[in-house]
Amino acid sequence: MANTYLTKTFGSAGNRKTFTISAWIKRASLSVSQAFISSNNGSSDELVFRLSSNDEFRLYNYQTSGTNLNLQTSQFLRDTSAWYHIVVQTDTTQATASDRVKIYLNGSQITSFSSATYPSQNTDLNWNMNNSHFIGFQGTNSNDYFNGSMAHINNIDGTAYDATAFGSTDSTTGEWKINTSPSVTYGTNGFFILKDGNSVTDQSGNSNNFTVGGGTLTNTEDSPSNVFATGNPLSSNVTMSNGNLTFSGTYNFKSTLAFSKGKYYAECKVTNSNTYNPQLGIGQVGSANIDNPAGTGYAGNTPNSYHYERDGIIFANGSSTPTQTGLTTIAQNDIVGIAVDLDSATKTIKWYINGTLSATQNITETASEPYVFWTYASGSQAGEGSWNFGNGFFGTTAVASAGTNASGNGIFEFDCPVGYTALSTKGLNL
Repeated sequence: MANTYLTKTFGSAGNRKTFTISAWIKRASLSVSQAFISSNNGSSDELVFRLSSNDEFRLYNYQTSGTNLNLQTSQFLRDTSAWYHIVVQTDTTQATASDRVKIYLNGSQITSFSSATYPSQNTDLNWNMNNSHFIGFQGTNSNDYFNGSMAHINNIDGTAYDATAFGSTDSTTGEWKINTSPSVTYGTNGFFILKDGNSVTDQSGNSNNFTVGGGTLTNTEDSPSNVFATGNPLSSNVTMSNGNLTFSGTYNFKSTLAFSKGKYYAECKVTNSNTYNPQLGIGQVGSANIDNPAGTGYAGNTPNSYHYERDGIIFANGSSTPTQTGLTTIAQNDIVGIAVDLDSATKTIKWYINGTLSATQNITETASEPYVFWTYASGSQAGEGSWNFGNGFFGTTAVASAGTNASGNGIFEFDCPVGYTALSTKGLNL
């Protein structure tokens, strides 16, 4: 989450010439320059992992005398629905300049750079120092935080490993997948944090524990091995936070993952007190209003969309007349569960208010595009709330008492209907 960071100061310096750093990250905002790993000596000397404003990855090391390491990749990291694996292998004792620092993205070594400056042989870089190290923050810039999620942060002190120590290619899908328990030698200042959760306790055996330096470190079920839906930052006008799960404004909020079959359940906690907005439901990708909040006054009267309005009415599939009225109204802080069934002969969407079924609406398709969970707010009344796609949190607050999940995938406030699951990569393949 933005403004959250971890910090650690080592008692003594480790190997500053040879080391390896491995990190998994999932972005929540694009086109914004932000650091996600850094260290500094209390002044200007620093090493920084950065995502540039044009969404490239940059690694640089700054000394008082100037920048002696600067690698700006040519690849763009713009998929906010995916986890990226970044490995930096460093050994400045190497005779060949390009062998002194290597960068791997999702298992592949990057060899194309828009800018490349390698350190001189045997240079001590600003890492494994007995000074401040940061995760999610640039220590020399009080406003420079990473906005997104991070997992499985490994630091290897004294050994240069390539990406295969931390991941491998799936023989079936061809995708790069995580190695959750790498077999490596960590060295004195080595550490392994954020393993399968938000624990800052070092899992390497070195007791190099980090502390939360600021903000709130929120756990999430979203991980490199099971990617959960979040809000798409390319959605129109919406302001999002907390890993793109909290929303506000007059907007279209769309989930990053789409589905054309299956049974999926999600929850949204409404936190404003408006009469009409937000409107909660689903819409097909490519529908007339899904990418443009201007136009019709109701999301549900966009073809192939279905929405429950705050005052207890449903608009469905392009109709300008409500298909159901007199339903339970949604009050501030109510939790709305939405269950979508695209597998049964009669396709349906159901809305639950605080765990109690309020309405069932048949889905009649006139197109074959996949659906996304879609939240809509228009006119003078904005909408505010937080989605839980199975992550187990509304904003930074964990569900009060998790309900059951018949498919064993995701954590929800209320019981997930039998046969339904969370919208995640695991859920899409059940």
